[in-house]
Amino acid sequence: MRALIGVILIFVAGCTLAEVKVEVMSERTALENQVLGTYNALDREMLLVASVRGVDSRGRIQPPPKHSQEHKDAVTAMQALSFHADDLQTFKQLGWAGENNTGLVEIFQMEKDNVPESLTDFSERFKPEEFKYVVAQINESRELIMHRVIDMNENLTEADMPQIRRIFGKLNTDNALPGEKIQQPDGTWTVKK
Repeated sequence: MRALIGVILIFVAGCTLAEVKVEVMSERTALENQVLGTYNALDREMLLVASVRGVDSRGRIQPPPKHSQEHKDAVTAMQALSFHADDLQTFKQLGWAGENNTGLVEIFQMEKDNVPESLTDFSERFKPEEFKYVVAQINESRELIMHRVIDMNENLTEADMPQIRRIFGKLNTDNALPGEKIQQPDGTWTVKK
């Protein structure tokens, strides 16, 4: 009987069922996390600027908090991106613009022949000059934000700008919707599936 119990114990001890759980956390580098964290902080600051009350609990007017000109410019850039988000989305839907691999918007020809009926009014409203102006504003805002990311991080310098551009390019191409033009890291253009 002891031998049978010993065999059972050896069998049970030798055949433990261990649960192995593998989690892939993220493929982001430390630099990507740092850049995206700063970008998200800028986005939060823009929301705070919009929601700060100018009156204290007693009803007295309070002066706005002091910020550097660079901070104000970055918040204005975030607001410009937010303002033009719908137009940019439609430009990309129409194939007039795409996300390049350096974090900027690339302009393509304004084809107005095969425009979906739901976008006809939109496409007729935009003239080439206005289209180029809006894209230029978006790109200027993105550039300013990329430089602000460097300013806000003591570990980053202008020498890191090519990496920061690639990070923003990857972020924008990852967020592109199916059917939109995106530039691959090797420079080729494709339509996102």
